[in-house]
Amino acid sequence: MTSKGDLTKARLAESMLKLIQTSGYSGTGLNAVIEHAAAPKGSIYFHFPDGKEGLGVAAVELAGKEFETLIAEAAVSAGGAAEAARAAIEALTTIVSESNFRLGCPVSVVTLEMGAESERLRQACATAFESWIAPTAALLEASGVDAGEARSLATVVVSTIEGAVIVSRAMQSTQPLIAAADVVAELVNQRCQTIGSTR
Repeated sequence: MTSKGDLTKARLAESMLKLIQTSGYSGTGLNAVIEHAAAPKGSIYFHFPDGKEGLGVAAVELAGKEFETLIAEAAVSAGGAAEAARAAIEALTTIVSESNFRLGCPVSVVTLEMGAESERLRQACATAFESWIAPTAALLEASGVDAGEARSLATVVVSTIEGAVIVSRAMQSTQPLIAAADVVAELVNQRCQTIGSTR
């Protein structure tokens, strides 16, 4: 059974994550997190003795898990690697557009803002990206792509998605994400078809 303290800690991380998406890491103050989470004053330093950095790491880890779940769900519902990639991008497109382009990827936000300032936050971001690349590579391997190439292709897929989210938010248009979905699906499909034809 989850304790009250664990629930408060999780709520703080969730609030930090949401606020990073709308205000950035630097623009998110601890008082705003406490207010958003409806948490008692002092609870942040009780659950995160290292303050904002520790809370930021928890938020990045949460974001990593959420997108990892999105990838897993797309893999289950789709018929193959290309369809899974398209499904994941379409889910992100919905999130970005329904938030009126205010929500994007908090991991990229923290990487850009703090990657050179905090090694701990940079490492948390790198781990989050890895948690998306690894299952994508596994999905490609399951489609017959060689392990090394699957890793490279998965890295390209995740990097393309990240870039498309940023450009979509800047342009306030889903077109960059829609284009990314088409290109990524075609790239993955072509590679899988090439392997199939050489067997």
